[in-house]
Amino acid sequence: MSSTSAQVNPGPALADFLTTHKLAGPGEAARWTPLTGGVSSDLWRVDLPGRSLCVKRALAKLKVAADWQAPVSRNAYEWAWMRFASRHRPDSVPELLAHDPDAGVFAMAFLPPEHYPMWKAQLLRGEVRMATAAAVGELLGTLHAASAGDAALAAEFATDDNFHALRIEPYLLATAAAHPGLSDILQGLADRTATTHLALVHGDVSPKNILVGPAGPVLLDAECAWYGDPAFDVAFCVNHLLLKSLVVPGCRADLLRSARILAEEYVRCVDWEPRPALEARAASLLPALLLARVDGKSPVEYLTDDRHRLFVRTVAAALLRAPARTVADVLDAWVTALDVPAEPGNRRSD
Repeated sequence: MSSTSAQVNPGPALADFLTTHKLAGPGEAARWTPLTGGVSSDLWRVDLPGRSLCVKRALAKLKVAADWQAPVSRNAYEWAWMRFASRHRPDSVPELLAHDPDAGVFAMAFLPPEHYPMWKAQLLRGEVRMATAAAVGELLGTLHAASAGDAALAAEFATDDNFHALRIEPYLLATAAAHPGLSDILQGLADRTATTHLALVHGDVSPKNILVGPAGPVLLDAECAWYGDPAFDVAFCVNHLLLKSLVVPGCRADLLRSARILAEEYVRCVDWEPRPALEARAASLLPALLLARVDGKSPVEYLTDDRHRLFVRTVAAALLRAPARTVADVLDAWVTALDVPAEPGNRRSD
């Protein structure tokens, strides 16, 4: 949760939200400072006498170059996902304070960056810790296992329309439109993902949405929450570690090892289906998501070198046409393409 320096006036509706939910007293001065990093919501740090909190409001049109619309009802599902996570791993989300579903607004504790650094920032400056990757994999697997086979959660998070608008269309289908030669494969992955309903999915497990807290990783931004295919979450996160290995070459081996460890720790938690089945889905989704972060509606901002984008397109296309069986196999193909020898002990046996 990093802030810009400018204070803003968010309007009377949000000021009323604070008083209505007894987060601020009548007439109590509140300083609103925009927080950076997201494209789908407005986010503020709110400083009140002696305390700070964070307020989030969903946007109908996301802040990207492409025309990307999404229902603001996702704010309520994000709140519900965070309540679910807090029941099972209370340290894995910020403390929840108040929610107004009609306005699409909620408040949570503000986590200061000096104590809760963003994982993405750490990785991009070369601070790559295997323990963090292992903890993220274990947390993700634990939450999926806690939700698998839960009919009540499946009904509560029957958010297929939201997930289509936020993930299937802008990532898989937009990329299919950009790559006609791969469109049948990407359409097939989109269809399979949309019709797989096994566990509660976060949907945006990106290092920018993970804080490295004193008690372990803290997950943010669950706007895409959906009862669906858990393979999506692990593929989505590993994808970011692979992309960062291109732009932080001095830490390439450690980033790739982190990706491997995250996937290994995650798979250890899989008890709701045969592990090879989940791994195969994650491994086939991973190259699609790699390609989506170059040619979909939400390209990563740090992949600015044309050579890197060409590399992603080349490796991802090959893996889409000849799918790997495991995430480890995808990592091996990535390493081979980079012409970086795999480190001893890092290769998984099947």
